[in-house]
Amino acid sequence: MRFLITAAMFSALALTPASAAMMACTGENMAKTTTMMANMPEGPGKMGVGKEMGMANTEMSKGNMRGACMHYMKAQKMSAMK
Repeated sequence: MRFLITAAMFSALALTPASAAMMACTGENMAKTTTMMANMPEGPGKMGVGKEMGMANTEMSKGNMRGACMHYMKAQKMSAMK
């Protein structure tokens, strides 16, 4: 029963408007995020986004798209936080 309640809570969080605004995990959208990152002010947020995008590129070059998308989504969340 706890598992079902936890799953329902996570699915409700996943359907928030903020997550709907996230871009799909494609090479074109990753390029857009990289361009957006260049326009961010210097600071820990920009460094974090850069680190996650670097890890996404590394995973993509290994052929691990699941891992690349995971890092890309983390980068998007970091760039949304201000």
